[in-house]
Amino acid sequence: MAAAAALTLAAAGCSGDGGKPAGGGNAGNSSITIFNGSTGTIVEQWNPFLPNFLQPTEGLIYEALYWYNFASDADPQPMLGTAYSWDTAGKVLTITTRDGVKWSDGQPFTAKDVAYTFDLLRRTPALNATGLKLASSVAKDDKTAVLTFEKPSFTDEASVLGNTPIVPQHVWEKITDPTKSINPNPVGTGPYKLKTFAAQSYVMEKNANYWQPGKPQIQNVRYIALATADAATAALTGGQVDWMSSFLPGLDQLLKNQKNLTYVNTPALTTSIFTCAGAELGCKGPQTDPAVRQALYYALNRDQLNKLAGGGFASTASPTMLLPERDKDWIADQANLTVPGTADVAKANQILDAAGWVKGSDGIRAKGGEKLSLTIQTVTGWSDYISLNDAMTQEFKEVGVELKPTQLSWQEWNTNQVQGKYQLSLDSIGLGASTNPYATYLRYTSTTTAKAGTAAGLSGNYARYANDKVDAAVAAAAATNDEAAQKQQYAIIQQEIVKDLPYIPIYVNSLLTEFSTANATGWPTNDNKYALPATWKNWDNGIVLSTIKPAK
Repeated sequence: MAAAAALTLAAAGCSGDGGKPAGGGNAGNSSITIFNGSTGTIVEQWNPFLPNFLQPTEGLIYEALYWYNFASDADPQPMLGTAYSWDTAGKVLTITTRDGVKWSDGQPFTAKDVAYTFDLLRRTPALNATGLKLASSVAKDDKTAVLTFEKPSFTDEASVLGNTPIVPQHVWEKITDPTKSINPNPVGTGPYKLKTFAAQSYVMEKNANYWQPGKPQIQNVRYIALATADAATAALTGGQVDWMSSFLPGLDQLLKNQKNLTYVNTPALTTSIFTCAGAELGCKGPQTDPAVRQALYYALNRDQLNKLAGGGFASTASPTMLLPERDKDWIADQANLTVPGTADVAKANQILDAAGWVKGSDGIRAKGGEKLSLTIQTVTGWSDYISLNDAMTQEFKEVGVELKPTQLSWQEWNTNQVQGKYQLSLDSIGLGASTNPYATYLRYTSTTTAKAGTAAGLSGNYARYANDKVDAAVAAAAATNDEAAQKQQYAIIQQEIVKDLPYIPIYVNSLLTEFSTANATGWPTNDNKYALPATWKNWDNGIVLSTIKPAK
């Protein structure tokens, strides 16, 4: 996420309830304010199965069976589930649920809610974002849910346990069309529930029925939209925001004299050029030509981009879309361990020449009457991404590619990606349901995409990429619990995606998160990353907000 120089807060984002400033006090009236990158108008959406849900939906309102902490190598933490086991074939998963949990409306939570949730996904493919192949989902009793899959599904374990929001049967069975409902009065088991909503801000309040004793200790949590993301610095240093994850140029100098402000850096996301790659799925433009995508890959001077846009915080990416340091053992060909640091202009030109893209008198290439001109979208005010666009415009011009950057509100930018209504887009990849590459490579399957103009799933194959070899390898990896066998399948996937490059990696972006201790303490630190602290990180946000305490 990006943000930078100071402007102004959106009018509704500057105050707490009733116009009073947010923050401070004891647990009874304590509150904090969060900026999670939203700019402009906030569109209400509390349906946890739709791709445009508001960020607190998963973690604050709804919980999963287990929680996976990507900031450490700890085992998954039991949440609504307390135990699970597979049969030897990997087709039957038995889950034991937690006793004593209530929904925010006071009704008891049982294994029947778990069974209902997964049966809802089975019956409603539009909600089944990860493409789980469920044959049945039943509750043996109030504490035991049994999921039966059509085929071996070991690698779906993390998606099932750690990335599926459990919803209440007594509420959702009354929803006529769950594929269209915004779920305006959400009922969950999480630490917070919805209090108020407005177009520039909304407030979550403590769930008095929360099952973890003594948590949370912060009574109200306000999420705000800024007029632009550029206002992030002013909001943070002006005491109007307690928690945000923004790239702020000169961060150390900015916070030097701010005694209540601190930050952590937890790089884990690969900043990439998303391409609408699948012409057969309705994508239009030169980027649908794999040769163009390959040329863009080699035309990038990533060392320069890190200096100009990454503030020197970024680290080296891999064309396999895994993290070179963490995932080295999963990368089959060590030649694909890292991306080039400098541009290979000669190679980029050679690729385009061979593909029939010819330079015109203006230096821009064309083929069959189509100019090699590409529009790239990013969010207004995301300063590091805007700087990337500025630098890449010059780098691509050297190989005869015209890049046209455009800035949009977050909502429009996100909608374009989800719907496939773009040519190029700057975004990041990483943090699947687990550190197993399966979660990352699910993004490349045809089961997690759709024709342009139709929303892709939550797993986010926004490139509209379809490759039979990749689909088969992902399916084969899911069918085994043998890591050696999985590595063989991932090698096939890596070979294909490095060649096709539907997502073009730039670098592993800094994941800077800023905190204020004026109103709350107990935030994650570099020495205690008890959760991945990014404000937009699903599930972890609930852990952080359940851990912090009101400042004395």
